[in-house]
Amino acid sequence: MPHIVSLVYKPAIVEQKPADHFARVPLEQAMLVVGKGIAGDAKGRNEDRQLNLMLAELVADLRAGGFQTAPGELGEQIVLAGLEPGSLIAGARLRLGDSAIVEIDKPRTGCDRFEHIQGRPKETVNGKLGFMARVVAGGEIAVGDPVRLESPAKV
Repeated sequence: MPHIVSLVYKPAIVEQKPADHFARVPLEQAMLVVGKGIAGDAKGRNEDRQLNLMLAELVADLRAGGFQTAPGELGEQIVLAGLEPGSLIAGARLRLGDSAIVEIDKPRTGCDRFEHIQGRPKETVNGKLGFMARVVAGGEIAVGDPVRLESPAKV
């Protein structure tokens, strides 16, 4: 069954741009907030950049390719397992846990910071860094919670 594998966030009280890694702290549970992302996440201040989602299967592929992939090391916030990658297109909605719903916005691309931390060009991960998403219904989520495709994108 599809489920949440990991959760991380960027609290305001940590160094925001450490030299050799993304500023992320692992969580066992989190509150998703409409229009923000993860409650307390310094990254969630912008409606356009609420959540970075990745698939565990793609994280495993990147690990096999020599990338640093511990939770948050790819810049992601939530890792999900067991979903069909082709179903995660713009407009698709996922229910995380009992009540939170996120909507896929667009594929995620690497940035200059990603290149610096991973020591590789961002072009090497095109199509492998998951998705940007926004919270359309808030709620508590936790590692291990089920994930369901709530509604596929309208074509």
